[in-house]
Amino acid sequence: MGWSLTRQILESRRVEGEWARGSVLAVRVDQVLTHDLLGALVFLQFAALGVPRVRVPLAAAYADHSVFQVDALMSRDQHFIRTAARKFGAYYSPPGAGICHQVHLERFAAPGGILLGSDSHTPTAGGMGMFAVGAGGLDVTVALAGGVYRLPVPRVTEVRLYGRLRPWVTAKDVILALVGRLTVKGGRGRVFEFTGPGAAALTVPERATIANMCTELGAVSGIFPSDGQTKAYLEAVGRAGDWRPLEPEPGARYDDVIELDLDELEPLAACPGMPDRVRPVREIAGIAVDQVLVGSCTNGSYSDIRQVADVLAGRRVHPDVEFVINPATRSAVLRLAREGRLEALLAAGVNLSEATCGPCLGLVHVPRPGGVSLRTFNRNFPGRSGLVEDQVYLVSPLVAAVAGITGRLEDPRDWAAREAAAGKPVEAPAAVAAPEGRALHDDLIPPAPEDEAAAIALPVTGDMQALPPLDPFPGSLEAQVVGVFGDDITTDDIAPGTGEALALMTHLPAMARLAFSRMDPGFADRARAAGCGVVVAGHNYGQGSSRENAATMLRQLGVRAVLARSYARIHRSNLINWGVLPLILDPDLPGDALPALGDRLEFRSWRERLAAAAPGEPLAVRNVTRGSDIHVHHDLTPEELEIVLAGGLFPRLRDRCRAGGGQPDRPDGGDAGRTGRQQPREEAG
Repeated sequence: MGWSLTRQILESRRVEGEWARGSVLAVRVDQVLTHDLLGALVFLQFAALGVPRVRVPLAAAYADHSVFQVDALMSRDQHFIRTAARKFGAYYSPPGAGICHQVHLERFAAPGGILLGSDSHTPTAGGMGMFAVGAGGLDVTVALAGGVYRLPVPRVTEVRLYGRLRPWVTAKDVILALVGRLTVKGGRGRVFEFTGPGAAALTVPERATIANMCTELGAVSGIFPSDGQTKAYLEAVGRAGDWRPLEPEPGARYDDVIELDLDELEPLAACPGMPDRVRPVREIAGIAVDQVLVGSCTNGSYSDIRQVADVLAGRRVHPDVEFVINPATRSAVLRLAREGRLEALLAAGVNLSEATCGPCLGLVHVPRPGGVSLRTFNRNFPGRSGLVEDQVYLVSPLVAAVAGITGRLEDPRDWAAREAAAGKPVEAPAAVAAPEGRALHDDLIPPAPEDEAAAIALPVTGDMQALPPLDPFPGSLEAQVVGVFGDDITTDDIAPGTGEALALMTHLPAMARLAFSRMDPGFADRARAAGCGVVVAGHNYGQGSSRENAATMLRQLGVRAVLARSYARIHRSNLINWGVLPLILDPDLPGDALPALGDRLEFRSWRERLAAAAPGEPLAVRNVTRGSDIHVHHDLTPEELEIVLAGGLFPRLRDRCRAGGGQPDRPDGGDAGRTGRQQPREEAG
């Protein structure tokens, strides 16, 4: 039985575990990326370990979220990241150079490797045939220090693509079709591996768009083969030597298969509130549009913006529409300028923003109250645009371009037909693999040589605090329910990505007061007053961004446990890493039996009971207020349980580094280059 592409890569880097359902793999990481949202925390943690230099083959830090530097603390943190990158051995990409995922795709991503990033959209590099996965900042710190990354053996879903995209239908419509079919919960624990003749016809930028939004399925990652398209892209960006062919082995085994005929797809839109509220554009055509934003790590590539420029050439943006482009890289802007396409965009009335994540976070270009915003981004969670009651639709660049011209949401095929009937025929712009003969603009700052690095002093200020209290989990616990929330709570809900929050990223005590501030303004005060708190939630708790401050803020406020029906992957790991116990509510527990706000819960002898209980085994929590028990269970591995009971991963990590000469987590007998097959006891897909 052949191996999937996913399994080939993970097996080649495996040092511990086996490919079997329920097993946890420990793998060596080839590349690490972080950015200015979590990068300062990552490097503060790294410095506290006492490791002098990164021990991963390649590391890069990108200043892409706080590019507009609306607060001096943002500039301070970026200066700290720049200095730490040079000292510890990482590349640094300064503000304006580009969004981490697209810059990394152009400069560093390579087929067959493993990339770990402190951002949930790290799977973008899967468009290059790389196993790329998002994680919390502490997991990234471990990898920087030479430690392994641990993940449960994923279920691997083959997505067989047939046919070819028709005119005016794009890669964005491919991934919107999948998200609409499977929902934001449909990919949990899965890697989506794209195969078939339809996949072979897609360019690397198109593949990157699809892989990027596998995150919106709740997936571990998304990945494409490395083939002629990959080779052409790498040759175009001057990295032909990084190419290697990589595809699933004949007869590769998958856990399940999804088939998608690209010929049958049409332009789609995700309606406001959630990326899985997907409908054909023709069904909702006619909606007046106030704002159009093209860009982000999903659709800000040179190819995406070039297509928009070709649609807008010789035309004007509708007078009722604000049209903004935030490119993914400065190099894309330079290429467009050299070709005259940037002039066409500006002449059409487009506003050119920075190469930044800012609009996606709601830091800039916030829509007006009551206005409709069309965006080529990957998320439209309520309030993410910066406006609490927003109306954000996720669409392709071509749908966005046409709406910018007409002032209304409509299928671009219908617009093109009207233009042709009026004697102004317009062809659908095609995606391009990469610009031919164009040199990349290199903004990257390389690390300092090792013999100079030791003399570089880190600009740490007195108010920088990266770590919450890390006392061990107590033997018994009595806690107050300080927050009750529903399904699909996002990390934006827990830790708002506002300018104020970003400015306080390295000042945890001050940042903690913003926890749940949009949903429950009294949460932080209530949690502090309780002293020891519990949060209750529904399904898919913690979906969205990988920001680990959504866990550290809770720990700072005294929250020691979360009781939820299910968890998003990255946030679950972040809770564990910071000593917050993620418990799973009994699936049969009715809603009216859930603990209510203010209830007192008693976890009697829980340290002992947790250590003795197997995953899935029922455990009783006493609701002292109601005089009744509720049943929960955990799904922790022995190591995860050890981390929670110890109060978090960092104390153990620091002790191991000090005792082991700077190595945080190297299993005995490990081999980072293992490629030979071994027969697992129960083979997974």
